[in-house]
Amino acid sequence: MNITIEPLGPNARAPLAEKFVFGKTFTNRMFMQHWSEERGWHDARIVPYQSLCFDPATAVLHYGQEIFEGTKAYRRPDGHINLFRPWENTARFNRSAERMAMQKVDPEAHLEAIITLVRLEHEWVPYGEGESLYIRPTMIATEVSLGVHASRSYLHYIITGPAGPYFSAGLKPISVFVTDRYVRAVRGGTGAAKTGGNYAASLLESERVKPLGYQQVLWLDAIERKYVEEVGAMNIAFVYGGKHIVTPELSGSILEGVTRDSVLKLAPDLGYTASEARLALDDVLRDIESGEITEVFGTGTAAVIAPVDKLGYCGKDYVVRFAPGPVAAHLYKALTDIQYGRAPDPYGWTYKIEVPGVS
Repeated sequence: MNITIEPLGPNARAPLAEKFVFGKTFTNRMFMQHWSEERGWHDARIVPYQSLCFDPATAVLHYGQEIFEGTKAYRRPDGHINLFRPWENTARFNRSAERMAMQKVDPEAHLEAIITLVRLEHEWVPYGEGESLYIRPTMIATEVSLGVHASRSYLHYIITGPAGPYFSAGLKPISVFVTDRYVRAVRGGTGAAKTGGNYAASLLESERVKPLGYQQVLWLDAIERKYVEEVGAMNIAFVYGGKHIVTPELSGSILEGVTRDSVLKLAPDLGYTASEARLALDDVLRDIESGEITEVFGTGTAAVIAPVDKLGYCGKDYVVRFAPGPVAAHLYKALTDIQYGRAPDPYGWTYKIEVPGVS
């Protein structure tokens, strides 16, 4: 892809400051390109970070035709930078685009845009323990029209910003509320796509349970409201007897997490067994109470591994035996060591970006 790189203006922000806020602090530059029926993808460029201006009738504002992704860049001990399985996020980006009737991106061009942007903004990749550079590719429908149909034009853009450690004082357990009042997604719907409507549907219940002391909501299947699916911001996994890891099987309403897949592939090499299964909530709660389930944890880009200390359901808390537990801690260390380049990567999961001036 021929990417035009526009110069930064005189008022561009300085390199990474010592203090930053995830989701509020962004780098100097962003990538963008447009798609139209007449020209296909065109005008690929990296420009100074800027606001976007749209007509009030722009399709994305009315019909929610948009997708996004989330991945990270990690500072290696040698000063260079690692991406972690970015091709998997790219493939999911295109699966989301297909489900939302949007135009797919060329995978190689998409990765080239990420690599070029991160290389230009390498000073923004922090060096601190557990810190990283968050990368947010996005696509939105830009046709100016109030008709209900797939847009005839799109904007694909990528922004980045520094992220601190999810757990600033080690692995800190979170509490999860199990809801059967609302549903997030249904099989055949958009649950497996990374689109904003799925997250919007989760906000009402998530906000309601925060004052009750729960940081996340665990969603059940939308038909029987009986089977465990996923937590609002991550996939979920259960450890049986300290050795066997089970995560809900993909159903079409569960996001196919890259970290989830990494855990399933890594676990056997760490001495655990791992499987996917359809998990009934009643069985899970019973097994937590009996102690058969020894650990519960979430998996996702933000936290990598997030231990769960209790599940709240129908006015009762089901307390997990170990939170954080040895399996979660083992997986967290093994995965982050690969991501940050502190350990060999036998899986071919990382892509190294050479930083100019670093030997």
